[in-house]
Amino acid sequence: MACAAAALMQENIWVDKFRVQDAEMAYHQALASQRAGLVVQSATNQSSGGEENAGSDIINEIVRARENIKNSLTDGVGLKIGVGVDNPELQARLSAVEQENKELKKVTASLQASVAELTARVNALEKAAGGSSAPSAPKAAPAKPEEDEDDDDDDDIDLFGDDDDDEVEKLKEERKKEVDAKKKKKPAVIAKSSILLDVKPWDDETDMADIEKNVRTIVSDGLVWGASKLVPVGYGIKKLQIMCVVEDDKVGTDFLEESITAFEDLVQSVDIVAFNKI
Repeated sequence: MACAAAALMQENIWVDKFRVQDAEMAYHQALASQRAGLVVQSATNQSSGGEENAGSDIINEIVRARENIKNSLTDGVGLKIGVGVDNPELQARLSAVEQENKELKKVTASLQASVAELTARVNALEKAAGGSSAPSAPKAAPAKPEEDEDDDDDDDIDLFGDDDDDEVEKLKEERKKEVDAKKKKKPAVIAKSSILLDVKPWDDETDMADIEKNVRTIVSDGLVWGASKLVPVGYGIKKLQIMCVVEDDKVGTDFLEESITAFEDLVQSVDIVAFNKI
C-alpha cells in the first residue's frame, strides 16, 4: 500500500480538474450575463429618453394647438396646424364656409320677411271673409228649432199618419197624370220604309201602262206611291219597277203583294227588290 501511494504521489495527475472547469464556466456565464445586462440597460435608457423627447414634442404640439384655437376664437384667424406652420388651404375653406353662412343668413332673413307678409295677408283676408259672412250666420241658425217645433206639432196631431199617406198617394197620382200628359203632347216618331217592287206581266202583249194604272189605284192609310219605270226582261217582255213609301205600323209587304196580284189578268208575280228603313 505504501508503495502504491508513493507511486501515485509521483504521478502528474489533475484530480480536481472538473472543479476548475465548473468554476471557469460559472465565471464566463457571469461575465456574459453582466454584459447582457449592460446592453439592455443602455437600450432602455435610450428608449426612455426617446419617449420622454416624443412626449415633450406631443405636449408642445398640444400647447401650440390650444394657443392657435384661442387665437382663432379671439381674433377670427384660421387654425394653425403643425409646428408653427399655417395651412392656407384650410383657411380658404373656412373663409368660404363663413361666406356661405352669411349668404344663408341673408336668404333665411328674406324668407322670414316674405312669410310674415303672407301671414299678414292671409289674416287680413280671413278677417274680411269673417266680417262679410258673420251677419248672415245668425239669420240661418233659428231655422232648425222651428222645423223641430213643426215636426212636434205634426206628431201631436197626426198620431197614426193616415192623412199623410192619403196626401202622398194623391201627389203620386197627380205626378203620373202630368207625366202621361207630357207623353201625349210629345209627337210620336213614325217608322217608315221605302220599298221597291217588281211587277211582272204574263207576256209581251200585256199593256204595262194598264198595269201601272191599276197598281196606283191601291190606296191605303200610310201608303204613298212614287216613281216607276219599265225594265226589259228579255224576248220583248218588260217588267214594271215601282217605288212606294209605307208606314210600318199601317202597311206591310203582304198587303202590297196581295193587292197587286189581285189583278190576275195582268200581273203574273210581284217581287220585293229593295226594302229600306227611313
